[in-house]
Amino acid sequence: MASSNRRQRGLAAARAQRRHARLSAAASKRARMQRVGRIAVAVGLVVGFLLVWNKPWESRPSTASPQVSATPTPSASPSSSNSTPSQVVDTYVPQAGKYATMRLNTNQGSITIALDNRAPKTLASFAALSGKNFFNNVICHRLTTSGLYVLQCGDPKGNGTGGPGYSIPDENLPSAANGLLLPSGSGDYRRGMVAMANSGPNTGGSQFFLVYKDSPLPPNYAVWGKVTSGLDVIDRIAAAGVAGGSTDGAPATRTVITSTSVK
Repeated sequence: MASSNRRQRGLAAARAQRRHARLSAAASKRARMQRVGRIAVAVGLVVGFLLVWNKPWESRPSTASPQVSATPTPSASPSSSNSTPSQVVDTYVPQAGKYATMRLNTNQGSITIALDNRAPKTLASFAALSGKNFFNNVICHRLTTSGLYVLQCGDPKGNGTGGPGYSIPDENLPSAANGLLLPSGSGDYRRGMVAMANSGPNTGGSQFFLVYKDSPLPPNYAVWGKVTSGLDVIDRIAAAGVAGGSTDGAPATRTVITSTSVK
């Protein structure tokens, strides 16, 4: 009888040891899971903080946004093209008198420009770009109606920041020598003149402006032509004003160059 009791006690002790081992293993597993959970929460908090801080879903303001100014200033210097002025412009430098007229066909009517061969590189560039249909479907993106009276065109981006991918040196700036410089206080850029817009010396590209009323500007913009027909087209566009009622911005009458030719 005593022997049976000892066996029972031994079996009970063994069961108690196995139960204790199972409980210890379960407790260790729970502890491991808790540690893993705490680590995951910490990592999630760090990642969440970084996402909120950096806001990758938000678009950053573009540094290329055009700034409206009182003078024709089309763009920052182009940087996306591999072309250089010597490759693109100098190749096409014409002899004096090679080019006579440029015709702008627009959705508002046609404009004819008599070309000034004292700006040979500028004319060569326009001839080359026109031959490649560069100006087709390009809008005239800017109209000014107070103090400065111009219609500005030639930007393939349509926002004042575009160009052909190269710069043209300044040519035929108004001066006493070429007869374009008027007495002090007068508008050196007279009705009908066509000149290059720029963002500083020697930064002309493809943007240009057509003067529909005498405008007092510093003699910093290369003159390359004069409107001989189509000023009435520009006058109608100007009379409709600027979109939104401003005095400097996109024309209220959408104006698109449909084709060009240089002869």
